[in-house]
Amino acid sequence: MRPVDRRLVVPSRSMRLPSRRSVLTLGGLGLGAGVLAACGGPSLAGGGGGGGEEETGAATDWAGVEPATDLVFWSNHPGSTKDLEEEYIAAFTEETGINVSLVTAGANYDEVAQRFQAASGTDEIPDLVIASDVWWFRYMVNRQIVPVDDLFAHLEVDTDDYVETLYSDYVYDGQHYAAPYARSTPLFYYNKELWSQAGLPDRGPETWEELQEWAPALRDVVPGDGAPLGNGIGPSWSAWWFSNIIWGQGGAMSEEWTITLDTPEALAAGNFVRDMYNGENAFAGFGADTNADFAGGLYASLIASTGSLTGLLEAAPFELGTAYLPDGPVAGPNVPTGGTGIAIADKEPERQLAAAMFLKFITDTENTALFSETTGYMPVRTSAIEGETMSALYEETPQFRTSVNQLQEKTRVQDFVRVFTPGGDQIITDGLERIVLEGANAEDVFPNVTSELQRAYEENVEAYL
Repeated sequence: MRPVDRRLVVPSRSMRLPSRRSVLTLGGLGLGAGVLAACGGPSLAGGGGGGGEEETGAATDWAGVEPATDLVFWSNHPGSTKDLEEEYIAAFTEETGINVSLVTAGANYDEVAQRFQAASGTDEIPDLVIASDVWWFRYMVNRQIVPVDDLFAHLEVDTDDYVETLYSDYVYDGQHYAAPYARSTPLFYYNKELWSQAGLPDRGPETWEELQEWAPALRDVVPGDGAPLGNGIGPSWSAWWFSNIIWGQGGAMSEEWTITLDTPEALAAGNFVRDMYNGENAFAGFGADTNADFAGGLYASLIASTGSLTGLLEAAPFELGTAYLPDGPVAGPNVPTGGTGIAIADKEPERQLAAAMFLKFITDTENTALFSETTGYMPVRTSAIEGETMSALYEETPQFRTSVNQLQEKTRVQDFVRVFTPGGDQIITDGLERIVLEGANAEDVFPNVTSELQRAYEENVEAYL
């Protein structure tokens, strides 16, 4: 990997500190390690985990705060980036004198989040933490993290340069609770050799209906236990790709906090998923590792994260095609964003300021371009998308251009009920798994899903808004 050579100006170090905010623990929201969560979220008044503002909402005078000289960053190293994160840290420390301890806090977003939740109110809380689309709202409601807006304004971070959809994923009531880092969308991948054998044009299907029309020809060229499409199920995945299908039908999982799984459009989306995997015209399959199965030729196409692009390019023995997710009957923005940002924990002001400096550094134009080039995740800054690093990458590997174009043209922020309701992602996933595994009708599944989502909202969100 190329070295990261960046410059960061350290603010002047005077010693006047604001008063500390008292700790506030929200009943029922300090959920522990055994609970899986939802995606993205709101801002609430008051509360805190030990940090920088009075409960009255008085703003911190960041010009009077001296940055801490050490930090702790909890990560799962998205895209196998531990070495790269260590390079970032070494460059940041060289320029600022601030030491950063990188902790492998889990193998995935859920494990990091569960550990962060369990550490609430203890000395184990880090200064920065991975904050995935299905977890950051929980952190915020539980008062474990702070808004970044004032900190970024003080450090003159160009937040207008963040890709709007990605930065907007962390906003509620006008405040942002994380900065985008390892961001992704689902992408449509296809095996060009099998596509050619099936006599299909060298492109992805424009619509789900077109993929259904192509399915018989694709079924003839995959193994008997294969399928035209590989698409996995499970937490933090099923409800993510389902967003594309329900939006393409003209529906949604919710309109803000109102659950809308009972609409004709939502039911049509659920039954479309049923027919993807069940019946004589089924065209989708899944397994323990659909990415590996696709690379092995079991599936002719695949829906997977853009963060899988680099790995698939390395693993696939065939020429890899990439395309936008298919449209449904209703065209328009129908691709969900995903992945993770980085949030700043509610600790002492000097630690918040140093953490914001590192967050500015790791998400600047050059570093986000390097991260995207290395992993396949999205560049989180518009300046990086058309910068020298990414332009060279597009020329060498045009598949990266597909994912960036889709990001700019087709994405929309996710539905509240999945990303803001604790447990919402798991509840929706459980319903979709019934539809996929049992061939159940959406009319029989979604009412129960709606009831569970409504109860989770009333018990864990409504009282704190």
